[in-house]
Amino acid sequence: MSDFFQLVNQRESCRNYDPDKRPTKEQLINCIKAAQLAPSACNSQPWSFIVINDPELSKAAAPCMQIRGLNKFTEKCPSFIVVCEEDAMLIGRSEPDQKYASIDIGIAIAHLCYAATQQGLSTCIMGAFDPEALLKVLGITEPKRVRLVIAVGYAATEQLRPKRRKELEEIMTYL
Repeated sequence: MSDFFQLVNQRESCRNYDPDKRPTKEQLINCIKAAQLAPSACNSQPWSFIVINDPELSKAAAPCMQIRGLNKFTEKCPSFIVVCEEDAMLIGRSEPDQKYASIDIGIAIAHLCYAATQQGLSTCIMGAFDPEALLKVLGITEPKRVRLVIAVGYAATEQLRPKRRKELEEIMTYL
C-alpha cells in the first residue's frame, strides 16, 4: 500500500521536459494498457488514444497546444497522447443528464499518468488546445472528439515541487 501512496506523491504535472530523451514505444503502450484497464460505466470504455512519438510529428503538434499563451513547454516535449471520447454504450441507463464518459475518461487518464510515473516518465494533462489544428497536423480527417492531450516525456530535472493542497478538513466530512 505504501508503494501506491509513494507513486501518488511522485506524480506531478511536468512543464519542463528533456527534449533529447524520448519515451520508448513500449513505455507509451504500457501507459495505454493501464488506461485500458480502467473501470467505466457499464464497461463502455468510451475512449481512444492517439500516441504521438515521432520527433517531427511531435514538433508539428506542439503549437496546437500553445493557445492563449498557454503550454509553451510543449516545444520541448517529445511525445503526446491525444485522448478522444467515443460513444458510450450504457446498458439499461435512463440518466440522460449524467455524463459518464467524461468521468470514465478522467479515471482512465489517472491510470495512464500513474503508469507513466511508475516507468520514470512525467506527464502533464492539457485541456487547452486547438483540436481541429491538431487533427489536421496528424492527418486525421474523420471527426474526433478530442477531450485532452497529455504531454509525456522525461522531466528535465528530478526535483519535485512541493504539493500545495487544501487541508483535509476543507474537503472531507467524516460521519
